[in-house]
Amino acid sequence: MTGRDLPRLVTRVPGPLSRRFARKLRAVECHNTTYVDRRWPILWAKALGSNVQDVDGNTFLDMTAAFAVMGVGHGNRRVVNALRTQSACLLHGMGDVHPHARKVRLAERLVALTFGRWRAGSRRSSGKVIFTNSGFEAVEAAIKTAVIHTGRPGVIAFKGAYHGLGYGALDATSRRDFRAPFERQLGHFTVHLPFGRVPSRLPRRDIGAVLVEPILGRGGIVVPPDEFLPGLRRFCDQHDLVLIADEIFTGFGRTGKWFACEHWRVVPDLICVGKGMTGGFPISACVGRSEVMDSWPESTGEAIHTSTFLGNPLGCAMALAAIQEIQTRGMVAASARLGAFLLDRLREPRFSVRGKGLMIGVEFPTAAECARVLRSLLQRGVIVLGGGDRHNVLTLTPPFVITERQLEFFVHQLRAVSA
Repeated sequence: MTGRDLPRLVTRVPGPLSRRFARKLRAVECHNTTYVDRRWPILWAKALGSNVQDVDGNTFLDMTAAFAVMGVGHGNRRVVNALRTQSACLLHGMGDVHPHARKVRLAERLVALTFGRWRAGSRRSSGKVIFTNSGFEAVEAAIKTAVIHTGRPGVIAFKGAYHGLGYGALDATSRRDFRAPFERQLGHFTVHLPFGRVPSRLPRRDIGAVLVEPILGRGGIVVPPDEFLPGLRRFCDQHDLVLIADEIFTGFGRTGKWFACEHWRVVPDLICVGKGMTGGFPISACVGRSEVMDSWPESTGEAIHTSTFLGNPLGCAMALAAIQEIQTRGMVAASARLGAFLLDRLREPRFSVRGKGLMIGVEFPTAAECARVLRSLLQRGVIVLGGGDRHNVLTLTPPFVITERQLEFFVHQLRAVSA
């Protein structure tokens, strides 16, 4: 397996070992976590570049980058070497008590990539970081920062958005299937408005922040009208609100820019990052303008928002390596170029497509048709995911190292199973 291979199947899919492990998993894992039937899932064994090999020895083409995490490619050598080097000297630190040097370096790097490059009006704003472990934790850090800064707990979020499943993030996530079992435990501080439409007025007097995905991810890869993000920035300035960009999905080159808000030249007050930041380690962050972040009280020895694994040394080392890889290998430009290539190949009457960079949605008339195509592609050695509020969108987020030959193969297989 080179990472640039086309699929090679040696058993039916899923193979006997995948089916056996899936049955074992179902016996010991919560039934709500992993969907299992006789045709799903495959069990991964190893991965490289844009390829995944399962426990039965089948080689697949990964059109997901494993939830858009592996933008730099599976098994990226620079990232793996950073992990090995760091693991030999420090596996775990005391992130909010006795920090380590790589935490400092990553914080500096994140500020330089965001507020260090952006101009807010005529001034260049500095930034500060809160490290977290997963995407929803970064969102919750941002929501807390907003209420600390404004004194107002209310948040405007948008229909179709996905911000995570912790109780704060879940309150901002609009999908009923995620919310319904826990509705009575939610804070109900969020007002959900139509995505792509700038509010004409404040819906409640207690609103202190606007939380937005620049492009909906799990909501079906929905690109808003060009006036939406700039309009939100003006709305927030008019009402003294904190603008939070949830770029967990869209950040680090996924849309053909370092961050999706740059397509519209919008500078948020807070930006949430994760997924593609590390090339495979669970670490995330909320990065904010210093003027907003400095609303938090000075630490007197006990942080009021923290966690045990905050700024883990392994994650920091991998993130620094992944960011360097994205820069030195021109992966942001590659995402833009390959995304345009793929969109061009998909533009035909039978498909409804949209996206930016290597973040593309293919919409089908029904959820059933989308599910049939998704399963048929897996049988042909292609891993894809579904999304959208109606579960009728194929979401394509392959690694930035994918080749045009591999993309052509995918398009040929998609045409075959969609006929």
